[in-house]
Amino acid sequence: MVKTDMSNILMSSEDDAKEKQNSIVVPMDDLDTVSSDSPDTVDALAMELATIQQSAKRIAIIGSRNLPITHQQMIETLATALVRQGNTIITSGGSSGTNAAAIRGAMKANPDKLKVILPQTIGQQPSDVQNQLIGVPNIVEHPDRAMMTLADASRVCNREIIDDCNQLICFLSHTSKTLHNAVQYAEEGHKVITVFYLD
Repeated sequence: MVKTDMSNILMSSEDDAKEKQNSIVVPMDDLDTVSSDSPDTVDALAMELATIQQSAKRIAIIGSRNLPITHQQMIETLATALVRQGNTIITSGGSSGTNAAAIRGAMKANPDKLKVILPQTIGQQPSDVQNQLIGVPNIVEHPDRAMMTLADASRVCNREIIDDCNQLICFLSHTSKTLHNAVQYAEEGHKVITVFYLD
């Protein structure tokens, strides 16, 4: 909105001439234009800010299975801290790596603040994963994906996890195609995203 001071309108012609001498003229065709099909970045930023300011968020933690023990310990500590702040952690099953560390960390703080979404069923998980899920109160299984390959079921699972969260934290390498696709999907959904590259 442009506000106009009435005293400026009533200026004498002499003052008007002085004003014109001090003015800078900017050609209108030099101004940036916004096309009608560009995304409304103000709304996207407002959504992101609102998510960041929420006292309790639903935070998805997913990532690579191949992690050194030091990285797993950091993820476990992060998950514990996030749950203690009142957040809910959403992840998938895993015998090692990112998901397993996120489960351990959340379980230490408050099992009720952990949601594990499996790509298929508990029975289709390796025995060490089944053992890790003992005591997890909120597990989502998908028997409808029992006939899918694990890779395809995992892709669908990552999307489900992202749909359910406000914020995504992902640990991956530059060659992790499935995880890169998950991050891109989160970007399209205007989620708050934190990516940690392991290479």
